[in-house]
Amino acid sequence: MSSSLYKEKILILDFGSQYTQLIARRIREAEVYCEIHPFNMEIEKIRSFGPKGIVLSGGPASIHDNDAPGIAQDIFDLNIPILGICYGMQLLASLFGGTVQSAYDREYGRSVMTVTDNTDLFYGLDTGVPFSVWMSHGDSIKEIPENFVSLAASKNSPFAAIRDDSKRYFGVQFHPEVAHTENGLLIIKNFLFRICKCTPSWDMKSFTERTIALLKEKTGNDRVICGLSGGVDSSVTAAILYRAIGDNLLCILVDNGLMRTGEVEEVIDMFQGHFGVRLHVVDASDRFISSLRGITDPEQKRKIIGREFIAAFENKAKELGGAKYLAQGTLYPDVIESVSFRGGPSVTIKSHHNVGGLPEKLNLKLVEPLRELFKDEVRKVGFELGLPEALIMRHPFPGPGLAVRIIGEVTRSRLDILRAADRILIDEIKKSGLYNKVWQAFAVLLPIKTVGVMGDERTYENVVAIRSVDSKDAMTADWSRIPYAVLDRISNRIINSVKGINRVVYDISSKPPSTIEWE
Repeated sequence: MSSSLYKEKILILDFGSQYTQLIARRIREAEVYCEIHPFNMEIEKIRSFGPKGIVLSGGPASIHDNDAPGIAQDIFDLNIPILGICYGMQLLASLFGGTVQSAYDREYGRSVMTVTDNTDLFYGLDTGVPFSVWMSHGDSIKEIPENFVSLAASKNSPFAAIRDDSKRYFGVQFHPEVAHTENGLLIIKNFLFRICKCTPSWDMKSFTERTIALLKEKTGNDRVICGLSGGVDSSVTAAILYRAIGDNLLCILVDNGLMRTGEVEEVIDMFQGHFGVRLHVVDASDRFISSLRGITDPEQKRKIIGREFIAAFENKAKELGGAKYLAQGTLYPDVIESVSFRGGPSVTIKSHHNVGGLPEKLNLKLVEPLRELFKDEVRKVGFELGLPEALIMRHPFPGPGLAVRIIGEVTRSRLDILRAADRILIDEIKKSGLYNKVWQAFAVLLPIKTVGVMGDERTYENVVAIRSVDSKDAMTADWSRIPYAVLDRISNRIINSVKGINRVVYDISSKPPSTIEWE
């Protein structure tokens, strides 16, 4: 959908910060529409975008680098507020004649800051009262430019926040978008509402209504094919399309044999039985599992699964025929990651999640109704469409399915063992009231066996690892502090009920340095 549909928008220019997506999420949480674009976005495109304010993100570079990224001076002719965060602040100060130096004491992680001026950006905060902020910088401002004033200070940054009194330009050395910064959302809201004069108008009800109307207009009476897996993204994509075009939507579910217990049947019952969607199921499980025989490398698994999915989907789509569009559940993080902060291509990760070259192969145009949304926004759209909570709040599930939760070779027997263990885990997590509180919980089958004792007999069987993490966006995650009593029930049920497992371990790794999934 076109950003021109939104009257009030904030533009985020990305200098490569690991937190740039968090800036966008916080602005969206305040019900203001925003988009992320590379720092070198052309001034004509910025004018066409028509932002009410601009945020300059942080980044890994130093302004003293020979190839330090910058912005066009024309941006200052737009006469709109600008907020520079970390590197963005240092860039502002440098461009207007301030002095930025390499800090003697670098600040990384938690720091304490005190506000000295609370008239605008820090409105609602008490002056002279310290509060925690999240710092991540090696450079700091030694001298602020003419017409700028200091708004706050930290131990190592006398100019932790600054303002240009003659214009509406602001800079903060800390990261207000990070949850560790106290009052961070308040500071962002002050920039949006007090300084940029935005009104909160971005909500999922209006998005849903507008998207349905646009989908009707775009597709007309043409057919749309949609790959449906039962995950949140594909389910909401199918539901919003069905609301818009009804029986002109054809859904294809490729059963790859790598899904969890009962998932295929649940998808069929929900979309075909309850909603009446025209759903076509392709049983390709033998083909997938046969292709994975003897494969242990996770990247090889992904490539094989992606290749087989495209082949199965393509064959069914050609058999159905008559479609003009292919729907994909692309989300905004996928769009952002398609280019690096320097405007070039980024490394492709988990390419099997996308439909690859299917649009070109099938000579179809692409429809991506959710490409403006983050995951939490997609869930809100699901509620607007009347999808059941059990589906909307379903934990993320990897595109390659259980194949990347089996470390080593994927076989039918190992899939059966993992499905049984995972079903028990999820059942106990739900019984304990934790399912909607943790971000993701799942079981992983390890490629090792250990000695055990069952009854009076020695056993030598498989180990399963339990993984549960707490997160807001999967960019970072901490292992869930599940009560010991719950872990005890999970372990006992798995060992006593699942033939082939005699040991259960709990993964207490956080991201970073670990990833959420094991492969």
